[in-house]
Amino acid sequence: PFPLAVILVGTLAAWSGALHLDGLADTADGFFSSRPRERILEIMRDSHIGAMGVIALVLVLLLKISCLTTVETDLTWRAVLLMPLTGRCAILVMMAVLPYARSEGGLGMLFYGPAAMLKALLWLVLLIVFSWLVMGLSGIFAIMTALLITFLFCFYCKKIIGGATGDTLGAVCELAEAGVALGYCLSLGR
Repeated sequence: PFPLAVILVGTLAAWSGALHLDGLADTADGFFSSRPRERILEIMRDSHIGAMGVIALVLVLLLKISCLTTVETDLTWRAVLLMPLTGRCAILVMMAVLPYARSEGGLGMLFYGPAAMLKALLWLVLLIVFSWLVMGLSGIFAIMTALLITFLFCFYCKKIIGGATGDTLGAVCELAEAGVALGYCLSLGR
């Protein structure tokens, strides 16, 4: 199961070009720098990765891999199917509940638009129905775990930088994916 989990998590990262992992690393570098808001936003824009970014990447990837390793191999595909869907839904939720944090705009601003709340609600309902069909109660528990992580992270982003950026949108995607793996693992009593 371990090599399979590594391959699956690597495939998920490759599928998005590791864009969301880059956002996670940039967010960790900025948020854990203990600097004022404006300096945090500058650090997040820097293309270099720091120690906090590396630590965040390692921990999130290890969490995904370790959780997938504990699930029986014939059930792993369910979590892997639900992980990217939930991650993208978490991005919509963050865009619905947080304003864009940079006054000058940025890459994440391209995805903001009218009716963000309606889109987020629609996709959340579809995600919950899909997770029920694919995984039953375990799927609902996995989604709720990911949503809890998403809302906690949104609250933290609001507190630290006053909203969301493209980097935090990528970070929430990765955190929600890890939340699905963790929730699924916990729901199976692993």
